[in-house]
Amino acid sequence: MAKNNEYIELPWTMNSSSGDDEAPKDPRTGGEDFTQQFTENDFEVTPPAQRVQFILGEDVNDGTHVSHPLFSEMGMLVKEGDEIEWKETARWIKFEEDVEEGGNRWSKPHVATLSLHSLFELRRLLVNGSVMLDMEADNLEVMADLVCDQMVSAGTLPPGVKDKVKDALLRRHRHQHEYAKKTRLPIIRSLADMRNQSSSKKKKSNSKKSRPAQNLPVITEDMVKSPSNQSMARPGSGTELNEQQHKGNTHFMRKIPPGAEASNILVGEVDFLERTLSCFIRLSSAAVMGDLTEVPVPTRFIFILLGPPGSQSNFHEIGRAMATLMSDEIFHEVAYRARKRDHLLAGVDEFLDAVTVLPPGEWDPTIRIEPPAAIPSQEVRKRPPELPKEEVDEEEEEARLREESGLSRTGRLFGGLINDVKRKIPWYISDYKDALSMQCVASWIFLYFACLSPIITFGGLLAEATGKHMAAMESLVSGFVCGMGYGFFSGQPLTILGSTGPVLVFESIIYEFCLKMGWEYMTFRFWIGMWVAGICIVLTAIDASALVCYITRFTEENFATLIAFIFIYKAIENVVVIGKNFPVNQGIYDCVCTPPIGSNASVVDYAKYNWDYCESYNGTLVGGDCGTPPTENVFLMSVVLCTGTFIISTLLKDFKNALFFPSIVRQYISDFSVLIAIFAMSFFDYSLGVPTQKLEVPNELKPTLSTRGWLIPPFSEKNPWWSPIIAVFPALLGTILIFMDQQITAVIVNRKENKLKKGCGYHLDLFILSILIAICSLMGLPWFVAATVLSINHVNSLKLESECSAPGEKPQFLGVREQRVTHILIFLTIGVSVLLTPLLGHIPMPVLFGVFLYMGVASLKGLQFFDRILIMFMPAKYQPDYMFLRQVPIKRVHLFTIIQLACLIILWLIKSFSQTSILFPLMLVVMIGIRKALDLVFTRRELKILDDIMPEMTKRAAADDLHKLDAEVGLLARIFPWGKGRNGRVVTKPPVEGGAGGAGSAVGLGLISCSTSNANEKEFEAQSSLLKK
Repeated sequence: MAKNNEYIELPWTMNSSSGDDEAPKDPRTGGEDFTQQFTENDFEVTPPAQRVQFILGEDVNDGTHVSHPLFSEMGMLVKEGDEIEWKETARWIKFEEDVEEGGNRWSKPHVATLSLHSLFELRRLLVNGSVMLDMEADNLEVMADLVCDQMVSAGTLPPGVKDKVKDALLRRHRHQHEYAKKTRLPIIRSLADMRNQSSSKKKKSNSKKSRPAQNLPVITEDMVKSPSNQSMARPGSGTELNEQQHKGNTHFMRKIPPGAEASNILVGEVDFLERTLSCFIRLSSAAVMGDLTEVPVPTRFIFILLGPPGSQSNFHEIGRAMATLMSDEIFHEVAYRARKRDHLLAGVDEFLDAVTVLPPGEWDPTIRIEPPAAIPSQEVRKRPPELPKEEVDEEEEEARLREESGLSRTGRLFGGLINDVKRKIPWYISDYKDALSMQCVASWIFLYFACLSPIITFGGLLAEATGKHMAAMESLVSGFVCGMGYGFFSGQPLTILGSTGPVLVFESIIYEFCLKMGWEYMTFRFWIGMWVAGICIVLTAIDASALVCYITRFTEENFATLIAFIFIYKAIENVVVIGKNFPVNQGIYDCVCTPPIGSNASVVDYAKYNWDYCESYNGTLVGGDCGTPPTENVFLMSVVLCTGTFIISTLLKDFKNALFFPSIVRQYISDFSVLIAIFAMSFFDYSLGVPTQKLEVPNELKPTLSTRGWLIPPFSEKNPWWSPIIAVFPALLGTILIFMDQQITAVIVNRKENKLKKGCGYHLDLFILSILIAICSLMGLPWFVAATVLSINHVNSLKLESECSAPGEKPQFLGVREQRVTHILIFLTIGVSVLLTPLLGHIPMPVLFGVFLYMGVASLKGLQFFDRILIMFMPAKYQPDYMFLRQVPIKRVHLFTIIQLACLIILWLIKSFSQTSILFPLMLVVMIGIRKALDLVFTRRELKILDDIMPEMTKRAAADDLHKLDAEVGLLARIFPWGKGRNGRVVTKPPVEGGAGGAGSAVGLGLISCSTSNANEKEFEAQSSLLKK
């Protein structure tokens, strides 16, 4: 054995052709000159992960080695009557599915659990068995000939049994869906058949209690005839089916990703073999090989494992290990790019390094592990570990993010507006094309009812506050005008406009001021609106929307939580008001029907008759409550309607994750959940006939107040000439109100969690809103501004998730269907609601209150602030695994939450009292100042974690990647202190004398010297450069 510092020099020629089996070859016999000096630790120096990353980092010059999605199928050689055939027992797209013991159904998709022994056995087979890469074959017969010839030439297969092996490979392939079709025909089976099947199951389970497919049938020599006698002419053989149009399982084909190829694993035991045969095959080009695969996709990989009966190796488990490897994202790419056996072994070793071993005494292998909700990214395994990057200046990073979102000052008038227009114009046509989906129909109808009721309710409150100068009709017209204008021209049409509480308070203050001064209210309001519109246009010109960058998660979530709580509170309050107007009927009435004098009470029981029938039988009503009929339980019915609407909406919204019905049905039920709830509870109310409060919609298109028209005169005899000038002062307060409401809601809609792709439009939105305010002031209509809860629910109703192609794969959030058609349709329908009065009059108001309750609760989902409030009441062991809990002490998290909660309570109190509610927009500005003051209480790192706008999943992925990179860089620093010697040799530095190495010190004692020829110098320069990193 060589000493540590001695070199052993052997001639070695690396042959990149298919089937290279690592055997040393003399360079004098041909091939490229490649002399390698190595020590006994040569193959231990480069970790498998590094070898895999080098393989994956090579350029692919042709299309043959480009990876495709893989469908893996495992077949076993079984006896079916007098014939033998390949029977499908398991399949993989991303997760494993097994044929159940009954043999007539697939199991649920589950994470494949492998024994470590099967992986080592598979590696041994890849080392010692045949590996044929880039085989030229387009059918099973050619493939079988090439495999048998290669095994015979390698000496692993006796020539006498070559034909038998070939015939076994060409046997018919029967798939599970073919058995399933058969089992549907004999629906009624005799008790004797059922008893026989039951007894056979018991025998199988007693013989081996693990997977039934592990009971491999032994195929005797007599069963396998010569291919000249049977195989080539046998009906249903692979060759014959290749000539036919093999359709396969077309239903399951919908689950296969586009462009997928197949890998087939064939395992079985035969008695004419004395040793195990294995062969890993990669075809040069994928080909459809008859009935080899369940679905009509071309086959690229084939793994064959045949052996004698009673083999110690569990062929079924080895086959599962091979199929699981092929479904692994990294090994699957290595298999496509491998140029020799070494590359496949590197892929197996890398997989072994990455697997997690569960101790046998702490886990039951028969338990099937459910697929995870989110599959972790494998990018860290693909790319080489990078050197630690220089820390990016945070101010520069923030400036870059502001510029991307259009929140940086341009330094020129209307520069931000121009940039917004340039950003949105390329997407304008797609804003209409992207709406061609049933999801948009569901969102439109849901938001129509969600917007209609607040508009009418707000109109009623506005009528009281303004002396009916503006009421429900004006609110409907304003919704139509503002909604249509904003929908067609805004920068972010996902934002829904609506009426807000601060606007109502502002209108009431202006009206009371005009009454006190004896002025014409609508004329004075016209000038206030013009000033507000002018100031907003000036703010747009100077890029004032760039100030939105100071609205962090702290202020944004405080505002969103407050509005959500208000929706929940108002929904409950409205139902309580119904209870006050319609007290609960206890059901006890002092009124009894008594029989007339002289009648026989035993013949007629008068006590059972009510007052409608009492008089017809000449009875007499006696009691104190006989003068008043009983009132029906309107309040209890209202509670049932509100609660039922909320529960149905919530349950059906999550129905897409249910276990019932096909995926497309579940998706439609989820999309139309609120609409189903509204119609179901409205029909329930109609069928019972309880006189609950119904939605009231104006039925005539005319101003509520007969003394005013649809255009407001700018001047009035009641108002002094200087009234338009002083209107600027209330206009300043109104501008702050509108600016803050609009921009905070826009920030919430544009948050990174929503993965919007078409960009923001803060400046454009404010400009369009200022135009709409001017129009509303001219027509005497209420001002509409961005409504937070409605906008959040609009975004939630349009969220896109990945289609579950692979069985068991959980849907992943992809983004939001960004379009402007739903916004336009919502407010177009609101405008024509006057014509729908007969239909809308049947919808109970408690049902709409239930919709408000649902929207408020749904808006809280995903708010980190609300999650932190819940965490305050959880024991530490039950707290979710949030990233901020990993990085910030829990006491600091609670302190931050308490401060934010105190701000929320202050906002609630200010908004609750009419005397102070006008200051609500100013308090939002104060919230930004409070957030700035938190820099004195918390460190910069703590605030970046707790107040960062980055999505939770992004932070989790970044943290996991960083953790893995740190571990890999640390390992490489110990193992690979590369230096460069003479003659281009790359050698490791010897360890410091007397120093004890770490985990990699044993490896570090070895030395490598690689002397390369010119032909391979570039490749090794690239490899050494990679390892230096």
